[in-house]
Amino acid sequence: MTPNPVELAAQGVRTIRAFGNRIPIGGGIIAPSLDTVVTGRTVMITGASSGIGKAAAIEVGKAGGTMLLVARSEDKLEQVKRQIEALGGTAYVHPCDLTDLDDIDRMADDVLSEHGTVDVLVNNAGKSIRRSVNRAYDRFHDYQRTMQLNYFAPVKLILKLLPVMRERGHGHIVNVSTIGLQVNTPRFSAYVASKAALDAFARSIGSEIINDGVHVTTVYMPLVRTPMIAPTKMYNNFPTLSPEEAGHMLAEAIRKRPKRMATALGNLGQLSYAVAPGAQDLVVNRAYQLFPEGDKKDAAKEATPEQRAFAAATRGVHW
Repeated sequence: MTPNPVELAAQGVRTIRAFGNRIPIGGGIIAPSLDTVVTGRTVMITGASSGIGKAAAIEVGKAGGTMLLVARSEDKLEQVKRQIEALGGTAYVHPCDLTDLDDIDRMADDVLSEHGTVDVLVNNAGKSIRRSVNRAYDRFHDYQRTMQLNYFAPVKLILKLLPVMRERGHGHIVNVSTIGLQVNTPRFSAYVASKAALDAFARSIGSEIINDGVHVTTVYMPLVRTPMIAPTKMYNNFPTLSPEEAGHMLAEAIRKRPKRMATALGNLGQLSYAVAPGAQDLVVNRAYQLFPEGDKKDAAKEATPEQRAFAAATRGVHW
């Protein structure tokens, strides 16, 4: 059968655009607007009841995406839904306990039955624990809990929704990771390990599903002022992103569809560990010694000039 020149040309344009989107500079130039990308598409965001997930849901919903809001609190999700609708968007509430694999099955089946597919899945919900390993010798459950929500839950959801994406020939999975994975932050061994597992899973399946039109993006998120960091009072002295700024990062990830998205500092940390891991250990150990564990007795203390300077120089890193 003779190839159709028009179809060949169209396929070539799609290939060039897809390749260009994976180039950091090119992606911002070639990628279409957020409105163009999400209008007529269903976008599921987990952890959508507050913080980063809420901010991203509002921005994407305002741009025309049909938002599927997932979290445990139905009341809070309803509030986000009303905010999106007030901006002219469309949103649906799908409560789910993401620590319960059976409940994920139930929610995903409901979504596919009601909406047919999920075009964009944003795995944003997560749990962080800040604790030195010498204080975790008898707390193996810390590692179990973080793996449950940060790794097993998104993997379960991907396995439920990915077959339909591949069958339809398009889809986008956005996984929210952490800058801590790039700079190997101390005191976060449970959190960073769970994010590393999801990162490795995404890298492995990415090459399997790309020819089916399904793309995977990992966002190495810096420190954001959300309820998740509120218990660590020391972070009140740290420069952070606002939830709206972080939500915009996710919206940009959806728009540009890069392989990965990170800050310049995060990329520098990853590069330094690849080139001189021992030297990076010494620098990070200085941060470990400089910043306190986070006990209540430390909360009332004013940050020292050295702490403030170090936090400013490593903006976005959760020490």
